[in-house]
Amino acid sequence: MKENLSLLSPLDFIPADIHCAADYESLAARFIPAPGLEYIAGGSGQDKTLAANRRAFDQWFICPRLLPDLGDAHTRLGLLGREFAHPIFLAPVAYQKLAHPAGEIETARAASVMQSCMILSTLASQSLEEIAAIGTEEKWFQLYFQPNIEATLDLIRRAEAANYRALVVTLDATIRTPSLGALRSQFQMPADCVAVNLQDYEINSPRVLAAGESRIFKGIMQDAPTWADLQWLINQTHLPVIVKGVLHPDDALRIKKLGAAAVVVSNHGGRSFDGAMASLNCLAAIRAILGDEYPVLFDGGIRSGLDIFKAIALGADAVLIGRLQVYALSVAGALGVAHMLKLLREELELCMAQAGCANLQAIRNCRVEKVSI
Repeated sequence: MKENLSLLSPLDFIPADIHCAADYESLAARFIPAPGLEYIAGGSGQDKTLAANRRAFDQWFICPRLLPDLGDAHTRLGLLGREFAHPIFLAPVAYQKLAHPAGEIETARAASVMQSCMILSTLASQSLEEIAAIGTEEKWFQLYFQPNIEATLDLIRRAEAANYRALVVTLDATIRTPSLGALRSQFQMPADCVAVNLQDYEINSPRVLAAGESRIFKGIMQDAPTWADLQWLINQTHLPVIVKGVLHPDDALRIKKLGAAAVVVSNHGGRSFDGAMASLNCLAAIRAILGDEYPVLFDGGIRSGLDIFKAIALGADAVLIGRLQVYALSVAGALGVAHMLKLLREELELCMAQAGCANLQAIRNCRVEKVSI
């Protein structure tokens, strides 16, 4: 694939043709090189799960109520003993320098201005300490188990020392189906996009396989975390541990019993197992088995405030925005991400007004129905 030679640099203003949060997606191609955009926008394999995430939202419809009392309406959320202005959080997205020269620094600035909780990826382009120092809003740290347990423990201690308020442990990305789109575009990570938080840790040598041994079962998966590892991690920290990548109700219940503080219903944005169920289609069953009080977050396919409304109606307490944050970052840096969050919140508030919901609990009580289309 040929490189687009007419790419624009990030703007210091909001383009006039941005009318909704989803518009940032169509503009991103003007700012991100084609192979990089393929890597960001694509899923895994043939993108079946990626597409399913979006289709799932189109199958749910809302039955609105008339003459609501919205005099005290708000989007406030109480979660893990903290209060947030709204339920729209920024998902952990790796290597944000792919989208903007300042990467996660710009995202953190936007999150602070818009009172959004930012979740910083283990694979961030900037150090967790540098990002922690930006703004005053709450930040969480997303953690991948490392093959070296000392490295995992050190990341936990660094997050604690930097005053991150929770650990988000991702469990659905130990092994991934490669993205055919990224492979075909011959994407290569730029030299300045490195996982700086992992630079000082020793890398284990690849496991030597005997003749005929499976590269998957006897190689890659030998370093995969176990239930015992998850329990160990929960026991290692005073921070709330949130487990991301949950789709099966039985897994969600087991995670709750281990002492995790919350779960994130997620299929890694369709980037892990191509063939996994759409995240939205797993949400209601997980909410049902965990009960009304246990915190449940959600990501996967959100492009609008209406999508956020539907996710909350099906059981989510809060949602995580992934690709949209990167698209907005590429277009206008911190200003773009802040504007994207503002649009999503306004779109959510509009849906609440039209559906007759004065707060997030009212959304949870709202009647929604799945319709075959």
